[in-house]
Amino acid sequence: MLAAGTSSRFGRTKQAVEVGGRPLVQHAVDALAGAGVDELVVVLGHDAETVRAVLRLPPNGRTVLNPDFARGQSTSLAAGLRAASPACVGAVVLLADQPGITAEHVRMLVERFLAERPPIARLRFRDGPGPAVLGAEVWPEAMELSGDTGARELMARHRVLAVDVDELVPPDVDRPEDLPPPAS
Repeated sequence: MLAAGTSSRFGRTKQAVEVGGRPLVQHAVDALAGAGVDELVVVLGHDAETVRAVLRLPPNGRTVLNPDFARGQSTSLAAGLRAASPACVGAVVLLADQPGITAEHVRMLVERFLAERPPIARLRFRDGPGPAVLGAEVWPEAMELSGDTGARELMARHRVLAVDVDELVPPDVDRPEDLPPPAS
């Protein structure tokens, strides 16, 4: 899970901001843990100690530090892949700023990936894409990416299995006004 960004549009460390009674970053951790992934790697960078302090990781979870986070999302992706177990057949790439991604979304994505074993599988919501699983065979290429492109370049080069979700894509939290309203 990528949680190393600078939150420049947000104005402060958004990963630690409370959303629905939990830090924003915890929503992604809980989605991955609830989906039953074998290992959970949270990549930290900007304000890493603040983010680490608010995390509640499951027993199979750990953090890694990306000292190159300022060079873009691709460096965090590479740091996470390098930290993954060599026995992994794929890695779910989930961002820390999409609290509407649920364990069920992740479970559906992983199940389809494991059943069909494409190089890449990605959730496809009615109005746009969601998280992806990168098969281990594309990790060397992923670790060579640069800048803030994430895995988009890989997806342009490889077959991507679309896992359709009949919902609107959950919004990203990029600015304070993107935060969901507090529950009443």
